[in-house]
Amino acid sequence: MKTVRIGILGGGTVGSNVLTLLHQRRDLIEALGVNLQIAPVLVKNAKKPRPTTHPTATFTSDPQSVGAVDVLLELIGGTTQALELMLPHLQAGKPVITANKALLAERWDILKPYAQRGQIFFEAAVMAGTPVITSLTCTLRSSELFELHAILNGTCNYILSRMEEGAEYAEALEEAQAKGYAEDPPDLDVNGIDPGHKLCMLARLAVDADFKWASLEMRGIAGLTGATVREAVAHGKRVKLVGSLVPEGAVWKAKVRPVILDAAHPLAGSTASRNAIVLHGDASGTIVLQGGGAGGMVTASAIVGDLIAHLEGNLGHTPRATPTPARTDYTPEVFEEV
Repeated sequence: MKTVRIGILGGGTVGSNVLTLLHQRRDLIEALGVNLQIAPVLVKNAKKPRPTTHPTATFTSDPQSVGAVDVLLELIGGTTQALELMLPHLQAGKPVITANKALLAERWDILKPYAQRGQIFFEAAVMAGTPVITSLTCTLRSSELFELHAILNGTCNYILSRMEEGAEYAEALEEAQAKGYAEDPPDLDVNGIDPGHKLCMLARLAVDADFKWASLEMRGIAGLTGATVREAVAHGKRVKLVGSLVPEGAVWKAKVRPVILDAAHPLAGSTASRNAIVLHGDASGTIVLQGGGAGGMVTASAIVGDLIAHLEGNLGHTPRATPTPARTDYTPEVFEEV
């Protein structure tokens, strides 16, 4: 048995579920010839009770107590402390597994070289446990992308669904926060920044490793009224917050905005915490992926899946080696914007 020591940064909803799943999958990991040791989990408050069934997990608020580890799981979020704690580990040539879409989107200039070397695993950063990252970096790598459209934020999905049922925006947002779907403050979700982070990463994997975060256009759902949402339903349509990556002229354009979809559209059926993506490629044809895009255990499934992939000897998720040009002879799908 080979001993592998892992460090976990963050013991919140996702971190607690990661610990639970690691305990549940211990036989699978041991079957790989690995004795997994878990360093003290870094949290803000080490005395706070954690809803995990892992029998040996301990917690610390001191980063130094995590010590030297073979694999680092970064689950604290943000773009400052997370990077400070990850960087020495990456510089030592060790792998990092993360669900941090904001960090990947906004600090890509620092992280890109490590991603190119296969040191970073980040399936959970986009659509949580739905395997869109692995699809883009493996199965669909041979297909030239024509266009991509996706629903990437479960909070906005929940709010829009409640507005269809009669609630106004403020009421639906309050409910989303009470259920733990929305952060406080909810700006990253409702202003389109969270799906923008995810769309930026999809663009870097699908068409150009140097796609710029600053080039995204983002508009959220904060200005929508219940009347607008319900009028769309009355006409057999639905309002959704959609992120699109499409060719415009000779360049790729990425934008997040609320649009009106026909009820039969593949993206129109996603509800609550469900995410969905539709890709059109030359060799692949049309691909539709739909699944859980939020939730502690759903996200943990991707984190632990990445860990198992590493233990099996696989590299992390790598961006495209060469850019895919935007097709000037292709007309992408156009949606009515709200």
